[in-house]
Amino acid sequence: MSFSLNVLAGIAIELQSGIGHADRFQRLIATLRQVLACDASALLRYEARQFIPLAIDGLAQDVLGRRFMLEGHPRLEAIARAGDVVRFPADSGLPDPYDGLIPGQESLKVHACVGLPLFAGQNLIGALTLDGMSPDQFDTFSDEELRLIAALAAGALNNALLIEQLESQNMLLGAPAAFEPVAHSEMIGLSPGMAALKKEIDIVAASDLNVLISGETGTGKELVAKAIHEGSARAASPLVYLNCAALPESVAESELFGHVKGAFTGAISNRSGKFEMADNGTLFLDEIGELTLSLQAKLLRVLQYGDLQRVGDDRSLRVDVRVLAATNRDLREEVLAGRFRADLYHRLSVFPLSVPPLRERGDDVVLLAGYFCEQCRLRLGLGRVALSPGARAHLLSYSWPGNVRELEHAIHRAVILARGTRNSDDVVLEARHFALSDEQTLMVQTASALSAGQNLRNATEDFQRALIARTLEESGGSWAACARALELDVANLHRLAKRLGLKR
Repeated sequence: MSFSLNVLAGIAIELQSGIGHADRFQRLIATLRQVLACDASALLRYEARQFIPLAIDGLAQDVLGRRFMLEGHPRLEAIARAGDVVRFPADSGLPDPYDGLIPGQESLKVHACVGLPLFAGQNLIGALTLDGMSPDQFDTFSDEELRLIAALAAGALNNALLIEQLESQNMLLGAPAAFEPVAHSEMIGLSPGMAALKKEIDIVAASDLNVLISGETGTGKELVAKAIHEGSARAASPLVYLNCAALPESVAESELFGHVKGAFTGAISNRSGKFEMADNGTLFLDEIGELTLSLQAKLLRVLQYGDLQRVGDDRSLRVDVRVLAATNRDLREEVLAGRFRADLYHRLSVFPLSVPPLRERGDDVVLLAGYFCEQCRLRLGLGRVALSPGARAHLLSYSWPGNVRELEHAIHRAVILARGTRNSDDVVLEARHFALSDEQTLMVQTASALSAGQNLRNATEDFQRALIARTLEESGGSWAACARALELDVANLHRLAKRLGLKR
């Protein structure tokens, strides 16, 4: 065998020492890359028919954000089904998931690929992938040696996943010792702000507290709500969504609490409201700051006493609902301005969470870009969607006023544009495929026009007025077209424009 006992012992020590699992896994694949002299290595976690990168070495950073569905990656599917070491021939017709994702080798295809499935008992929990640019890169290593490596990595990964379950307080009595993958909502990001948010979500999810989720538009507040629900004891019951900003005032009470037949014109039958639908589960109220004061009072009663009345009904109904609310406003300022009830604010904000804007998340931009690239690749049936170094730098330099939602749309537009100009199933995104400078220029111009003594709220509103006015003019005066260009719900845009004095 080519491996010495010292090498195997060193790998085992790497897996047992260190502070966190991420550190150990990173050292493991770095060691494997050195020992096996390969160009790239990766440790992947298996969950819900997809492989999720946990640590990479020799691969582009955005790989950490990609999620490799088995249906879209035949090599990874072959590894998942194999049950043993898989060696792909250099002339294999199956596309390699890392083609174009090895820095410095973007234009070349991987020639040597070895996959090591990782098991806990009979359960597939992950894989190690080893890639090289030379066809005979791994010929000197036997399957037996590679199985030893896989066994060491599988044991460490299974321990890490079991500890993760224990820390999230979701271990069920009598559960099997081996980790069993469970699909869940995932927030992509490794920045300190996102790490802190994920930890807070784990803490509050296990409780039954109401949660107020604040953050700018497009930061992913709905995803936070899903993560809280899925980590709670109510996960088997429904998570019901209601966008308060999209509710016409005339039907808002009925949407929340339901109505009885004949309660008003058009009420031709009894109808359950969102609270009833969410009984024993969770109700997510998005943009709660848009509710009228009268509805806020009725919502407070349900939160305090757990009973509600359908519109037109004298009887009370009991419900058991956990409420998660989201807002892009500062509700404390809204309370001071008299637009939001202080008692409702305090009832909702028992455990407040703040979602950081994308501009404060550093390299998370690249990870999220990789995630959206992979989504586009599957959706459009492409062979490859990769980011050039220039594109990555361009994305990192932009301030992302529209946050994650803006990034997602920017990636989708860039893929469509790049595919059209290249006329190929292999797409490489360059900086020129992203039209981001106009928005930045507008922000700089607007900021420079503001008076030095202006507070942040007034400055923000001035910027919003300027952007909406310019976009409305470019849209030929069409509010619907303006809303599409600004990636807003048209009802939200009308409400915002009215508040800013742009329309009556």
